[in-house]
Amino acid sequence: MFKVYSSYGVWVAIVLIAYFLLLKLIGLHQYPVLSAVNGIIFGIGIYMALKKYASRKNKFQYEKGFEVGLLCGGIASIIFTIFMAIYMYQIDTEFAANIMEVWNLEYDMGTLMLVLSILIMGFSTTLVLTLAFMQLLKNSWNTQDGNRNTL
Repeated sequence: MFKVYSSYGVWVAIVLIAYFLLLKLIGLHQYPVLSAVNGIIFGIGIYMALKKYASRKNKFQYEKGFEVGLLCGGIASIIFTIFMAIYMYQIDTEFAANIMEVWNLEYDMGTLMLVLSILIMGFSTTLVLTLAFMQLLKNSWNTQDGNRNTL
């Protein structure tokens, strides 16, 4: 299980970083609305991790699948947040100020607020997507075998 969520989590982070750098190359990294694609990237990575884990097990347990989804997205969120912190503090120090200007905030909240926002958005996206995908992948009780589990 560790191999599944760690490898997919790292790959999701790599794709997120590549997407951000592509936006930087084009000059569109200043527009926060384009970070909605991050949710799609998270979704694809978490779903693939859950499918891979489910294919290895003949009896798919909800708790274990939920753990795989959360840890996959958590690893990706942490790695991407570390990258963005390095980027904002070391490479492009004006990036945070430009984002705050786009958001029309009149007070300086600093770069740390953006870093925390990225981390919280990553964790919340992970939680919501994992809950949604587990509904698709869990075993249904609406079968002949499931009828024995009713009162």
